[in-house]
Amino acid sequence: MKESKIRTARWTFGVPLLAFIMGCSESSSDGEAIFQHDFVSTAVPWTHDRFDKNDGKFSFAIIGDLNGGERPAIFEVAIEQLTALRPDLILSVGDLIDGVSEDAGSLHAEWDFFDERALRSPVPLFRVGGNHDLTAQALRDVWIERYGALYYHFIYNDVLFLVLDTEDYTPERRIEIRDARNAASELIGEELAQSSYYEMPERQTGNIGPEQSAYFQEVIAAHPEVRWTMLFMHKPVWAREDEPDFVAIETALSDRPYSVFGGHYHILSHEVRNGRDYTQLSTTGGSQNPSSDMAFDHITLVTMTEDGPSVAHLRLDGILDESGHVPVAGDDLCFQASRCGAPQ
Repeated sequence: MKESKIRTARWTFGVPLLAFIMGCSESSSDGEAIFQHDFVSTAVPWTHDRFDKNDGKFSFAIIGDLNGGERPAIFEVAIEQLTALRPDLILSVGDLIDGVSEDAGSLHAEWDFFDERALRSPVPLFRVGGNHDLTAQALRDVWIERYGALYYHFIYNDVLFLVLDTEDYTPERRIEIRDARNAASELIGEELAQSSYYEMPERQTGNIGPEQSAYFQEVIAAHPEVRWTMLFMHKPVWAREDEPDFVAIETALSDRPYSVFGGHYHILSHEVRNGRDYTQLSTTGGSQNPSSDMAFDHITLVTMTEDGPSVAHLRLDGILDESGHVPVAGDDLCFQASRCGAPQ
């Protein structure tokens, strides 16, 4: 999407041309002043005229988990809010559909529902796969048919974006995980917590395979001059101590600035690892833990500046339309279970 040129309002009050020219502060790339005024003295009613404007500045938003257990209407509210905010891009961190069925028709219907809502915004949305989207082979087959690649990269405005697949297992291990997950779905309470699925490290942190790792190492090596690198994934694979293939990606990134965004736990958290920011988003419609104050619906807005990314987490219940209400009749929705006790 072509970056639009934004110019501030200009005031002309019939002042002499010389005074008007003296009042011009900054020029755009085509030489036209973007801030013009009729003051000729140093006494002015603004703090300074060093506007934070450069050709490389842009913003992108990130949505959190929609599933498991998507709550009705939340994602629709977020899409309306994102349309009002107008970032250049929208990224995600996975679990975009429920994905409990392995029937291709049902999976296509789920993706149709997600895509129809995502396309309501004029801003392009980049999909990232999570365990609800990619664990079983049937889910992966539908994803590839519809979207072409399980992991990929692109460059926007001199920033390298890496989209990882943290459900990258051998075929044999994939079947083991699927069967254990299906068996665990029949259990509750203590039996569920003691099930073989809950003891699998992949349930919490996922996995990056050697082929995927090699792909991203090659991409990183091919683009050494980008000003920043952004990584998006679902599970926090960096938390798995015996996972060498993601460590190899981190090593390839060790001489450049980068940021990492993930999801999966439905709780907003942040840590510094290798001197870089690793952030896990909460939800944009997914189920929430009512005992956690950091489990709430939000979008993350990242503004790329000359000094790097500026990150702000925006609660959906705090993004209001021009009438002062949450859009799409969202005033009556519960965006944080610990405050309003939404059904989980």
